[in-house]
Amino acid sequence: MAAMSALPRFVRPHTSFAQEIQPQPTPNEDETASIAKVASDFMRDYKVPGLSVAIARHGQFVYRNGFGRADQNTRETVTPTHLFRIASVTKPITSVAIFSLMEKGRLSLTDLIFGSNGLLQFDYGRKYDGRIERITLEHLLTHTCGGWGNTRNDPMFSNSAMGTKNLIQWTLKNIPLEEEPGTHYAYSNFGYCILGRVLEKITGQPYSDFVQQAVLSKCDIKDMRIAGNALQERSPKEVIYYGNGDDPYGFNIRRMDSHGGWIATPSDLVQVLMHVDGFSYTPNILDKKTIAIMTTPSAVSASSHYAKGWAVNSAPNWWHVGSLPGSVTVVVRTASGLCWAAFTNTRTPGMEAALDQMMWKMVKSVPSWRA
Repeated sequence: MAAMSALPRFVRPHTSFAQEIQPQPTPNEDETASIAKVASDFMRDYKVPGLSVAIARHGQFVYRNGFGRADQNTRETVTPTHLFRIASVTKPITSVAIFSLMEKGRLSLTDLIFGSNGLLQFDYGRKYDGRIERITLEHLLTHTCGGWGNTRNDPMFSNSAMGTKNLIQWTLKNIPLEEEPGTHYAYSNFGYCILGRVLEKITGQPYSDFVQQAVLSKCDIKDMRIAGNALQERSPKEVIYYGNGDDPYGFNIRRMDSHGGWIATPSDLVQVLMHVDGFSYTPNILDKKTIAIMTTPSAVSASSHYAKGWAVNSAPNWWHVGSLPGSVTVVVRTASGLCWAAFTNTRTPGMEAALDQMMWKMVKSVPSWRA
């Protein structure tokens, strides 16, 4: 059931880092067996066809493995190179792209989004409700824009035939904000959809092209791309998704580009984590001050442990989870210098928390990692 690849080469430290990083410990035979049992138990309990994980410590990959089936019909085995929909794990990537423009002075947290003084001005309507014109970039990053939450009537899962521009126009016109911007936390996929449009407006590039250039290429990632909607649009080496009552191919995931649209391997996401983790084990693609701002919650979002594209705690650990029909994902960066990612090709009730717990059990199976 398991398919473990050779570990990639060690990530070398920045040339200004004087001391060579010591090779990190990899699991011995007993520890590898313990990790495999943790995976097997999780897959049995939650009826998971396929699972892929990647773990790095102090800038070096120490474990990558695939378990189960990428395709149940053909019995294709999951490998660490299989691509999965990453769902809302997309949001940290979008945040990093936004902050890359802040470092260049092209964006600010206080920038307004809509209206005559906004970044998007009147691109999505001739006029807006007054609350909408008070939304700032920080409100979108912290899910405090005042509405458009995902608990009910999520705009991103309605009007599937609409393109992105028409959906935004429709939402701004038909779904009023429930709160004054900056006063209430409500997790908003739609808010991160708007952030994608901000990136496009400022750079003059499609969202995915700019992210490839500003984030992924700097992390040596080559295979990530925006997912297709239909099974027939499955990319080479992409798994098949199993919905357990939901249709994983019944919604417009391509339109979800900047909040949930990427496909990737767990190793890809670990590469991103290692390049924004604030440690010196690998070169960070953002300044340390920028990373600190990105991972600091607003006063409103702090009680929800949400910063700007990342959930955080006092350790400080940073993480994000993702969930779509046919997909559950998690990425974690720990204060102790570990980074990991785990992706599945199904979703069943309770899986989000269980996948996170599974990964903590895995890393604790290797005491030398000091998770």
